Amino acid sequence: MTPDATADQQMLDRIHVLLTRILAEFDRVCRELGIEYAVYGGTAIGAVRHQGFIPWDDDADVLLTRTDYERFLLEAPALLGEEYDLHNTRTVAHFPFMFTKMVLKGTLLVPEFAKGSRYRMPMFLDILPVDAIPDDEAAFRSMSRRSWLWGRLLFLQGTPRPYLVGIDGVARAAIYTATTAAHWAMRLAHVTPRFLQSRWERTVRRYEDPRAERMADFTMRDPHNWVVTRSELFPTRDVPFEDITVMLPREYDVLLTRGYGSYMELPPPDKRRNHKPFLVDFGPYETTLP
Repeated sequence: MTPDATADQQMLDRIHVLLTRILAEFDRVCRELGIEYAVYGGTAIGAVRHQGFIPWDDDADVLLTRTDYERFLLEAPALLGEEYDLHNTRTVAHFPFMFTKMVLKGTLLVPEFAKGSRYRMPMFLDILPVDAIPDDEAAFRSMSRRSWLWGRLLFLQGTPRPYLVGIDGVARAAIYTATTAAHWAMRLAHVTPRFLQSRWERTVRRYEDPRAERMADFTMRDPHNWVVTRSELFPTRDVPFEDITVMLPREYDVLLTRGYGSYMELPPPDKRRNHKPFLVDFGPYETTLP
């Protein structure tokens, strides 16, 4: 490992300590409220394969059904420790995402893709809702297209130049011309993040049913690849994660295999990507971290 790689890993290890702190508080509040959640995406892979974070990962994700997501947003603030906050378009004016971030006050973890955003991101846990989907495939495709549009506009409202991977030259210039035009058009028309979020929510909650068996994550570009069933999620399993315990989906192997293929195999080094931090500030925790 090169000196730069060692320094990067040391920084990631410190980030993991604070993300674990947020995840532990989220878990505590959910258990107090009687809410089942599930660690999700790379966090679920980490729980199974590493009993903690994937070593090169720099975020944490959890999933809630829409009903529990709304209940958590309503009831959790009264139970959270004073160092935590919930950020979404309902609470932060320039928030550019469709979901909620549970954040650690006084810190910053601004990724490269968000360096131009007016929203300055603290250390965070992403809290993602899954929404009921129709049996009709055409209706599901329509929901996916509309949710993608409103979600992209929401992000572009906050920054004219999204982070692009693998796109250079003329194509990059053309995309940035279009995204900058969209950004300033919305600014001049006084289109707010809350307005765009309301349109996104109207789309994804169209078939809302607290008893729904099939649900999808519409925060993703491709919701068809992120369909889950209630019986795959619940009842969850308690598993170790770093030095805490988290809830893992009941059929985690089915879900992770469907989403990632051979998820127990380590990817080659050149495929081990994260969000490439642009600005990291540990704030009041700087002197307490290893």
